[in-house]
Amino acid sequence: MPAFRTLDDIGDIAGKRVLVRVDLNVPVKDGQVSDATRIERVAPTITELSDKGAKVILLAHFGRPKDGPDPSMSLEPIAAATEAVLDRRVHFAPDCVGDVAQGAVDAMADGDILLLENTRFHKSEEKNDPAFVAALAANGDIYVNDAFSAAHRAHASTEGLAHHMPAYAGRTMQAELEALEKGLGNPRRPVVAIVGGAKVSSKIDLLMNLVKKVDALVIGGGMANTFLAARGEDVGKSLCEHDLAATAKQIMIEAASAGCAIVLPVDAVVAREFKVGAASETVGVDAVPADAMILDVGPRTVEAINEWIDRAATLVWNGPLGAFEIEPFDAGTVAAAKYAAAQTREGVLVSVAGGGDTVAALHHAGVADDFTYVSTAGGAFLEWMEGKPLPGVEVLKS
Repeated sequence: MPAFRTLDDIGDIAGKRVLVRVDLNVPVKDGQVSDATRIERVAPTITELSDKGAKVILLAHFGRPKDGPDPSMSLEPIAAATEAVLDRRVHFAPDCVGDVAQGAVDAMADGDILLLENTRFHKSEEKNDPAFVAALAANGDIYVNDAFSAAHRAHASTEGLAHHMPAYAGRTMQAELEALEKGLGNPRRPVVAIVGGAKVSSKIDLLMNLVKKVDALVIGGGMANTFLAARGEDVGKSLCEHDLAATAKQIMIEAASAGCAIVLPVDAVVAREFKVGAASETVGVDAVPADAMILDVGPRTVEAINEWIDRAATLVWNGPLGAFEIEPFDAGTVAAAKYAAAQTREGVLVSVAGGGDTVAALHHAGVADDFTYVSTAGGAFLEWMEGKPLPGVEVLKS
């Protein structure tokens, strides 16, 4: 990956107006932010710029407003939450362009922090409209993108601005790109990927890309059932995309030609009901009862996965191995996650994980902080794993 420009390349920024694209699309309940993780992630960039005397102007989106401004999707409550995380004043302006925004920017002193209103209140944002880009750019001298999670979108505030002014990666973006380079860009080998989740249909591009880049691909979750069925196994009433059997076979053929081992479950935890405490049993994948559902991988499969983790120098993980949200079907994911975390703590494994369910599963297992890097980026992380160029990253390259 070509080098990208970071805050270290900016030089003296005292008094400069720095437009910082951040991800503040955080969960809000009853007007209060219920999880400030994304705010905490961008705090180092904001405070560093503020401490250096820059006028820090935050650009962000919130939700998916359809018809212009929507009070339920205003960033104003997020300003207070950001203020609490930063422990310093965060001003707010009720628009991101025009006289309102310009007046708020003009009133800033060096080191001040200002959050502008939801960029998606303007339909021109997602269209990357040149006139809207110019209106945003009018309030800045320098552009910093610290929102990797939005980097797969070529929107005005994520890509367009980089063509109007000097553009740099913030500290969170920098950390993410460096971690991803270690994961698949230029990894230590052998590389093992774990991919889980419900459906093959949502991850065809991902699987096709990974078999050409990794030494072993572990497939779990509901999507493993499709591969087992394609191989001729009866998966009972399990979630399974039987119409994608040919696709699963093609992925296995591509893997074989690329020298990538495909690791599928050899045993499974099955139940007749999907609910907490449902009666369950462990069976071989060749002995799934006709009236049962596969809801987790079994202990022999976990042992096989751990053996692959032992061989790996790099692990990339996206998607749980089973229906981890409900006990006891979290056991396989938790066991493998704890093993990967232990290997990472020992310094023998670089572990990079991402995707909403993956992050939740690692927190559930209590090991999210032990992985080398855990991405909260969702769609951008998935597109990176699929090998697709990310517009918001491409414009930052030197």
